[in-house]
Amino acid sequence: MPRPKSKEELIALSQSNFEKLNKMIISYSDEELKKEFPEGTMNRNIRDILSHLHHWHLMMIEWYTIGMAGEKPMMPAKGYTWKTLPDLNRKIWSDYQNVDINKAKALLKGSFRNVQELINRHSNEELFEKKRYKWTGTTSLGAYFISSTSSHYDWAIKQIKRGMK
Repeated sequence: MPRPKSKEELIALSQSNFEKLNKMIISYSDEELKKEFPEGTMNRNIRDILSHLHHWHLMMIEWYTIGMAGEKPMMPAKGYTWKTLPDLNRKIWSDYQNVDINKAKALLKGSFRNVQELINRHSNEELFEKKRYKWTGTTSLGAYFISSTSSHYDWAIKQIKRGMK
């Protein structure tokens, strides 16, 4: 499915890609779930990828909460810029090294539900009208949700497939 252009498409694709990701994870044995990916990748296993997705959900929720309250959220996170995104992603990776795979799965499922609830609060126009909210700048609220859901799940699926070869 191409990039969502409506609330219906956003919900459908984010749920579809999340389900694909979960079906893929369920298909692996406990041993495979702990498999280390080849050298050269920051996210070294499935747990790392799930934790990454979860943390980006949390950041999206924070941006949304601050932005919808009329304030300007620090994006991507306090102390980081879009240019220093690799540093932020390394920090996220480091923060979740003591989380096991089952906890990572549970965290991700919970934060997924929370993001879906935010999407469902809005009309199609509220999600896809550019410049509607000051905090989203020149883009739409929906674009932020696409990046933190369907597009990110697609990235995760590709990373896991590559890592499990």
